[in-house]
Amino acid sequence: MNESLTIAVDFDGTIVEDEFPKIGKPIIFAFETLIKLQEKGHRLILWTYRYGKQLDEAVAFCKEHKVEFYAVNKSFPEEEYNPKYSRKINADIFIDDRNIGKIMGWGEIYQHLIGENEPLPQLKKKRKGWFGI
Repeated sequence: MNESLTIAVDFDGTIVEDEFPKIGKPIIFAFETLIKLQEKGHRLILWTYRYGKQLDEAVAFCKEHKVEFYAVNKSFPEEEYNPKYSRKINADIFIDDRNIGKIMGWGEIYQHLIGENEPLPQLKKKRKGWFGI
């Protein structure tokens, strides 16, 4: 996949085992895949229910594991909350353990987004997001 994607990733149950409000153990291959996605030029957004101290802890945990996000709980770093606009994150792909049919394993996510295999049609970027990002 040669084009840059914006990928929103959940934290609890997706990157780490769900131990909310504590931080669970990293899920196998999650951080390796996220690091590789960043190396390939994809933008990662942490998209989580966490806020305040618990969010800060999750962001710090990811940073300790070499993953720094383009944005956290917003579509781009400069975004300011305005109740006139939807809080839905603008991303090309969402990786979340609450998907219908559950989350695929990080090894399979890696193969679809980075591996030698051609990506699934629903993973191909069709248009640019808000503000041409």
